[in-house]
Amino acid sequence: MHIIDLTIIISYILLTVGVGIWISKKASKGLDSYFLGGKSIKWYYLGLSNGSGMFDISGTTWMVGILFLYGVKSFMFMWLWPIWNQIFVMMFLAIWIRRSKVMTGSEWILTRFGNDRSGRASHIIVAIFAIVSAIGFIAYFFEGIGKFMTVILPWDLTILMGDSTFLKSEQTYALIIILLTTIYTIKGGMFSVVATEVLQYGIMVVAGLLVAGYTLIYYTDIQINSIISEEWKNIFFGWELDTHWSNKYSAFNNLIDSEGYKMFGALVGMSLFKGFFASVAGPTPSYDLQRILSTKSVKEAAYMSGFTNLILFIPRYLLIGGIVVIALVTLAPQMNANPSLSGNDLELILPTIINFHVPVGIKGLLLAGLLAAFMSTFSAFVNAGPAYIVNDIYKKYFKPEATSEHYIKVSHIASFIVVGLGVFMGFFANSINSLTLWITSALFGGYVAANFLKWVWWRFNGWGYFGGMLAGLIVASLQFILDQNKGSFAEGTLLYDLTELQAIYLFPIIFSFSILGCLIGTFLTKPTDINVLKSFYTNVRPWGWWKPVYKQLKSEDTSFEKNKDFAKDMFNCTVGIIWQSSMIVLPIFLLIRDYPKTFVSLAVFIVTSIILKYTWLDGVRKIED
Repeated sequence: MHIIDLTIIISYILLTVGVGIWISKKASKGLDSYFLGGKSIKWYYLGLSNGSGMFDISGTTWMVGILFLYGVKSFMFMWLWPIWNQIFVMMFLAIWIRRSKVMTGSEWILTRFGNDRSGRASHIIVAIFAIVSAIGFIAYFFEGIGKFMTVILPWDLTILMGDSTFLKSEQTYALIIILLTTIYTIKGGMFSVVATEVLQYGIMVVAGLLVAGYTLIYYTDIQINSIISEEWKNIFFGWELDTHWSNKYSAFNNLIDSEGYKMFGALVGMSLFKGFFASVAGPTPSYDLQRILSTKSVKEAAYMSGFTNLILFIPRYLLIGGIVVIALVTLAPQMNANPSLSGNDLELILPTIINFHVPVGIKGLLLAGLLAAFMSTFSAFVNAGPAYIVNDIYKKYFKPEATSEHYIKVSHIASFIVVGLGVFMGFFANSINSLTLWITSALFGGYVAANFLKWVWWRFNGWGYFGGMLAGLIVASLQFILDQNKGSFAEGTLLYDLTELQAIYLFPIIFSFSILGCLIGTFLTKPTDINVLKSFYTNVRPWGWWKPVYKQLKSEDTSFEKNKDFAKDMFNCTVGIIWQSSMIVLPIFLLIRDYPKTFVSLAVFIVTSIILKYTWLDGVRKIED
């Protein structure tokens, strides 16, 4: 590590912590100010902050690996999440969510199901989801940032206690970075989080531009095209993946065959099926939802969500594409010679390129950018998780009447507890990784069905919501148990086949049981109070099956009109997905020097932007809060 690179990294850390602490005095006015920035932060700062929070190290490492192996069409792997839920949020969900005027996602649930026993059951399960997810992700971040820091910094910080090791070097590094990030996050709340994430976003953009510029200057078209095939550059696909690599690089073709995604058409079809329901379900109760609730108005919530999409993908894929181009030229031949090549080798591409193939100065900025990616995502979870402990559990059920100063002190304590539990779990990272994946996949399995129905069906009630999430949790738990017992079942049996399936193909099973839980819970209990439904429907105005509620409102006010924008919203979402995809493939085509496809991608981006200007942006401007 050159002294220039070390200076850049240390300067970045000091600047970030200094800015976070300096701006923290604004957070002392109350819970609304602490967790939502008093709903006074400008929407474009929140958009930069939201985009920064999504620019994480783990995701970047994974995207580098799949782009390297699968080529340009690898962006469709992003649909497994799905990333285009951000498009649905942009087009209509941000407006629906922000109209609630609440502080957290679980508090929002009470506006839909009421404050009776069923409403409180749905409220509690969402709060638990948010808290457990925050703790699990902090544990994951603890493990990831420690290993990352040991790669990039030269000092061994192993702490000994007698003859035994008390803290490994990566654990010491992780504790230092987490402690620094936690200090300004807890002290300043949303104000410090947003201020530092805007700074961190700028550093990440500079890092992406420098890496992309370096590859354009120092690597030639001939070098790149001698490695990749036409199929690698092809965005289109059939039911089954064609040969991606030439015979010279057969190890990579073999790896694709063993990854479980050879039937690419089925993967994309299942991703679309899952993606639609997951996207309409809306954002999970984490930092993304907090940004929406932090905006000044309904109109600005839509602006913020659209801006997040606009500023995230091109800079991120300039960085990812630049790293992959360097890896193709420098690492592909030696990786191909490895007879035991596996998916784990793909995760080593990013740190290997940083260590050995990036020049002084650019290396320091790149490392500062990736460190910024970690700190921004970590701080976002630290800010979001405790909001549910304080506002949705402590304030609601234990101490409803107290001063703002008291609640902020409790928020500080809750933040330290969440971080402490996450770090504690992080010390058991070998087992916690699979546990974290189980927590998120299990809760998401139930989350999708229940949260889809809450928008579109008037009869769906709090017990149905609770039952749907619980059913999804149980089925996903069984799937986790099966996955942990791979090799225990005889070939040809149903249980063996289930253990060999990728998680995405099990989604219809989890979804079906969750829907069943929703229906049983709903029809075995009474409907939500009509006054709650009328208030929710009048305020949020979702489309869907709301006829009985609409008829009552119409009889009371003949000027009341229902939401007729379903077709327009779906059209905008379709155009938006194409728009988003063009921003992903545009930098990739540019960096692999496929200029015809670069210009086509740019044209698609411009055309879809113009369409959305008339079909979405003009409509948002007319919204009255």
